[in-house]
Amino acid sequence: MERVSGAPISWGVCEVPGWGHWMSMTRVLGEMRDLGLHATELGPEGFLPVDPRRRARLLGEYGLVLAGGFVPVVLHDPDRDPLPEVAAALDALGEGTPLVLAAATGLDGYDERPDLETKHWVTLLANLDAVAGLAASRGHVAALHPHVGTVVQTRIEVERVLDGSDVPLCLDTGHMYIGGVDLQSLVRTVPDRVAHVHLKDVDSVLAHQVREGSLAYTEGVRQGMYRPLGEGHIDIAGMVAVLEESGYEGWYVMEQDTIIDAEPPAGTGPVEDVRTGLRLLREVADGAR
Repeated sequence: MERVSGAPISWGVCEVPGWGHWMSMTRVLGEMRDLGLHATELGPEGFLPVDPRRRARLLGEYGLVLAGGFVPVVLHDPDRDPLPEVAAALDALGEGTPLVLAAATGLDGYDERPDLETKHWVTLLANLDAVAGLAASRGHVAALHPHVGTVVQTRIEVERVLDGSDVPLCLDTGHMYIGGVDLQSLVRTVPDRVAHVHLKDVDSVLAHQVREGSLAYTEGVRQGMYRPLGEGHIDIAGMVAVLEESGYEGWYVMEQDTIIDAEPPAGTGPVEDVRTGLRLLREVADGAR
């Protein structure tokens, strides 16, 4: 599939302090290239070059382009203006790259989050529209990524965003499944709101424990909550079929959050799981022809 991207976090490269070992940029990009991927997401600050032109040249050496940039921003605080931070993120992304926006809590990591009051929701919804408008004025799409451990996590919160703002969504199959969202129903109901896609598969037992709060998100990831595509509970092939039928034309980002403690031997480690997922997507693409 020409529209399949990788993500550094599938190789354990994450913005959360203390998350785990970061594999080297050259190894991650080299393994993406060798797998036949066409793009990568940006990854956390410090992973890829900041300058868009230098970064584009580097990615071009691996046959890759930039598919998007994940940017956590506090959007619910009435005393905080997120637009300067968003403007800087857009400048750093380079021309046309989607901004994948997470409604951050302001805390480190994704293991706890606050309950929002009405005033916070009013601010959040207004800021989502303001951010989407700013991005559009600069030739970008800003897509909100419902995400465990942010202030938009659950099915009810996603519905509140859909009803109260016009911001597009990054449909992350794993995070939204954990949040209780009916993924295929959402795509069929509001196909025009899906602007970016992160494909994850999940172990349903661990996902249920995270949803119910009996297992911390980070520990769920460490225990293998995210499975290679096709080896978990989510019907990834069916999900892609519904997205294609809906007219979705954006990237499919293979993003299986993982934690590693040390550099694995060459040819082993996270690349094996990404290869498994890519095999499934190629079977889906072949079956659609």
